[in-house]
Amino acid sequence: MLKHENPNVYVVDSHANLPPIPPRLGQRQRRAGVAQTLLILLVSVALCGMTIEACFIYRLYFLEPAASASSSKRTGGEDVTSTTISPSYDMLPSKPVAHLTGGNDVVHGQEILAWSMIAEPILYGMVYMDRSLIIQKEGYYYVYSKVFFLEEGIFYHSVEMNTEKYPGKSMILQRSRKYSSKQSKGRSNSYLGGVFHLYKDDALFVKVSSTAKIQQHNSFENYFGAYMI
Repeated sequence: MLKHENPNVYVVDSHANLPPIPPRLGQRQRRAGVAQTLLILLVSVALCGMTIEACFIYRLYFLEPAASASSSKRTGGEDVTSTTISPSYDMLPSKPVAHLTGGNDVVHGQEILAWSMIAEPILYGMVYMDRSLIIQKEGYYYVYSKVFFLEEGIFYHSVEMNTEKYPGKSMILQRSRKYSSKQSKGRSNSYLGGVFHLYKDDALFVKVSSTAKIQQHNSFENYFGAYMI
């Protein structure tokens, strides 16, 4: 006797989520166009930034040295140097500073020493003019000088100052003396250093008994400088 199997019954859920409809071709193209435009914009911004940075680097290392050199001019027969520092330094000083050395370009006076403007001087916040350092900002400064000289008779080495507070004469800030026989023909060094309260437009200079006794084989054997503390 044959049994009749019950037919399969399928239930349709009307609330089931329909599968997502794939985006049309036009929508894909629009999205790709927006992404491409955004990528091009980002690349353009990056290139602009690199161009600006390259311009700054070029100005720092090529244009400023020329501008600094051109700022030196002749006034009354003496060099006047700007208050800028060599751009080869990575960090500018926070306060005025100057360090000058001897060089083949210097022309000394009979007693007052001159200093080189080609032997990599450091000059920031001060002016070198007429063999003198001109203070541009009032404050306390450490002032120093070293000379290498021929020992022959009496030799003195001093750092002096011309100031508007005492016009008509220079003030001796520090001095050393050396006595030796005229037959000694030796060589020696003299170093001076001290702290002083200086005013704007005070002019500092190095004076010796005779610049003809100054010896120089290298620029660093004679130097003069000051820095605010």
